Amino acid sequence: MKVAVIGCGGISKMHLKALNDNPDTDIVAVADIKPERADEAAKEYGAKAYYDFDELLKNETLDAVHICTPHYLHTDMAIKTLKAGVNILTEKPCSVSADEVESLRKAQKESGKQVGVCFQNRYNNCVIHAKKIINSGSLGKILSARAFVTWSRGEDYYSDDWHGTLDKECGGVLINQSIHTLDLIEYLCGKCKSVTAHVSNDHLKGIIEVEDNASVLMELESGITAIMYATTAYAENSDVFIEISFENGKLRFEGDRLYTIDKNNNITEACERPEAVYHGQSYWGVGHSILINDYYDCLKSGRKFEIDAFEGGNAAKLVFACYKSSEKGESVEIN
Repeated sequence: MKVAVIGCGGISKMHLKALNDNPDTDIVAVADIKPERADEAAKEYGAKAYYDFDELLKNETLDAVHICTPHYLHTDMAIKTLKAGVNILTEKPCSVSADEVESLRKAQKESGKQVGVCFQNRYNNCVIHAKKIINSGSLGKILSARAFVTWSRGEDYYSDDWHGTLDKECGGVLINQSIHTLDLIEYLCGKCKSVTAHVSNDHLKGIIEVEDNASVLMELESGITAIMYATTAYAENSDVFIEISFENGKLRFEGDRLYTIDKNNNITEACERPEAVYHGQSYWGVGHSILINDYYDCLKSGRKFEIDAFEGGNAAKLVFACYKSSEKGESVEIN
């Protein structure tokens, strides 16, 4: 299958390496508005370099496009690609407003093409195993959940032309880093119906325009509550911590390790930590390559890719509700 990657910055390296390793995909084109980045990627992967997305889309016959650009470009590029009759796999967030989510969902339905959103942590071995435990009912009903994302992002991280900006990144620790954890809470515990959130810029005031700290109280459709705290002001990039409390025990995630905790607080490792090749940072999880391979297996087989504009858009809409709640100082319903 002929594939193009749009945006040749940091995250594109995860996609390009995974595509290069996949025997079913051929990277035929790359694009970036910075010619040197497009040229470098094109040379490394034997692709044609473009400096304009529209030119690439007009001149190439493609099966899929990977969108690895700054957040504010994702939806527009995805819709253009779908209208050209090409499948898309986009980095998160798929959209930067609730209206954009709905526009992307409409374009997906009208095009009949496959849309994928990169929530790669769903493919972590511990998450797959936990989902099976939850679905089995062995732990009983879910009572609550808590999560912590404590990472480090200094001034150097924001030295490019889009991170830390309201108009291009469109948010901070919520929309960029901890959106993955919000997605996992909904994936494992159920959809969120309302949220009360507080966001602030406490660490890099005067350097970034977006939040570096966030606290979120989620009320799920099942009636339970979940809480999440996220920061990029920590001294290191710690493994994400998630704990789900059930009637008959708990599940605890620390990075890609999963533990079960019984009512007597006995802790047991629930699944083996698999040997894995990390194309990025280990604390991101190892799911990128697995997700990308599954996406192309869906294209080959005709099977529906599960994390599409509808499923993948839920976490984005949750993030937007968090921002609205923080701005209004009250709980916000999620439609």
